[in-house]
Amino acid sequence: MDKVLYLAMSGARENMLAQQAHANNLANANTTGFKTDLAQARAMQVFGDGHASRVYAQTERPATDMSSGTLIETGRKLDLAIAGDGWITVQRPDGTEAYTRGGELQVDVNNQLVTGGGLPVMGNGGIPVILPPFENLDIGTDGTITVRPLGDNANQLVLVDQIKLVNPDRQNLFKDRDGLMVTDNAQPLPADQNVRVRSGYIESSNVNAVNELTGIITTSRQFEMQVRMMKTAQENSEAAAAILRLS
Repeated sequence: MDKVLYLAMSGARENMLAQQAHANNLANANTTGFKTDLAQARAMQVFGDGHASRVYAQTERPATDMSSGTLIETGRKLDLAIAGDGWITVQRPDGTEAYTRGGELQVDVNNQLVTGGGLPVMGNGGIPVILPPFENLDIGTDGTITVRPLGDNANQLVLVDQIKLVNPDRQNLFKDRDGLMVTDNAQPLPADQNVRVRSGYIESSNVNAVNELTGIITTSRQFEMQVRMMKTAQENSEAAAAILRLS
């Protein structure tokens, strides 16, 4: 069978994967701290009997647009945005560390500081941040958490912990299936004291909705083209079989 069938099939597969990435980006256009997923594929020669004259599309490791979103002022003290480069460290359900820019923090029923998705925020001591009952809370630009304990005087402040902020090389991070950033070896990263945060702000998604919608339309047309190529390959095969039957 002509290799054009494999070429069209692989192209259609990559178009479908790209459609999924664009649709997911568009769905997260308003998700705090979300980073745009980039669909990637490359041309690979089809080897076998005869000359390797055709190429097919091969999936490469998906990339992520790490550029910062817009900082939006909320005035809520538990909202946190990274000013510049860096990530907030959280603990996943399996106990490993992961990294996010989604800073809509909350205090759960166990007095743990958690993300909007309920993941514990890690402190510099390597354990989740636990807060005492408090009347007021402030988060410094370096991630230090200061509270006025419940019932204490206004001038009695307690330094509770410091949020673990990291700033690894972007090439060492990739987005896992849960949407969090992780490292290849899953080893905890060291805290970076140069990372700065802004309390009372959140970072918007960096998704460009117009680009994503355009991408959906483009890949849809490309998919239709690949399907037509597969149909042509089928017609050529049927015509060749008909000629052989006549001979």
